Amino acid sequence: MKNQKILYLMSIPFVVWIFVFNYLPVWGWTMAFQDFRPGRSITEQEWVGFKHFITLFQDPHFYLVLRNTLVMSLMLLIVGFTIPIIFAVSLNELKDSLFKRSVQTISYLPHFVSWVVVAGIVTKMLSTDGGIINDLLVSLNIIESPIQFMAQGHWFWVILTGADIWKEMGWNSIIFLAAMAGVDPQLYEAARVDGANRWRRIWHITLPGIRPTIMVILILSIGNMISIGFERQLLLGNSLVREYSEVLELYALNYGIGMGNYSYGTALGIFNSMVSIILLLLANGFFKRMSNTSVM
Repeated sequence: MKNQKILYLMSIPFVVWIFVFNYLPVWGWTMAFQDFRPGRSITEQEWVGFKHFITLFQDPHFYLVLRNTLVMSLMLLIVGFTIPIIFAVSLNELKDSLFKRSVQTISYLPHFVSWVVVAGIVTKMLSTDGGIINDLLVSLNIIESPIQFMAQGHWFWVILTGADIWKEMGWNSIIFLAAMAGVDPQLYEAARVDGANRWRRIWHITLPGIRPTIMVILILSIGNMISIGFERQLLLGNSLVREYSEVLELYALNYGIGMGNYSYGTALGIFNSMVSIILLLLANGFFKRMSNTSVM
């Protein structure tokens, strides 16, 4: 520690940040076991045990919201995990460095665009009044009249997944491109000498070379499956598709903060966190046993 004191000093601000914003708020979990009333001290609160958890699991709407969360999480995990890998492999195979850098830069840009702007773009593109998607489908005679995509619940999951892919694909591919840069070029030269074509080199050299990175990212993604946020659903959703758009965190926002039921919202947040921890431990244990890859 004496030899590395400079590094320890550099880490102090980040340790403080994590403590203040990640560990200190855990004290607020006590609200889930109270009928919390703002303005009262902790000794003045009424303790009710697991009352709010019982109410949570008896609420039919909770299971509807849980279904939406799991389905959207699974879609985002499958599509949002595989497409960046495919995109990264495709970029890695490009020989023209100028074109490659240009494509990389363009693909990163949507990540820095606010979801407010993205939601506006998606809504306009899918509009029945001048929306490019409907105009294209009608002009190709695929449909006879414009479809109200944003008013039909069964389209919402597909729209949200597509918007997320467009926004985050380039950014999520960065770590895979970095992993590919660490693959020994001599392996590719040896494969060419042995007569391996491009697909064989990708399958037997590139993908195995980045497998540890893929496993770690997959484990962390599974751990975050149920914590997918609410911004996308809030901005793209509306009252007509609420049955398909409301997720756990949006449900906690509406019923916890929106209706002043802080204890109920906290109980829902604890459920969310516990499920995320369990998924992370299960995924980590499974991949550690199968491929000796672990994040802890």
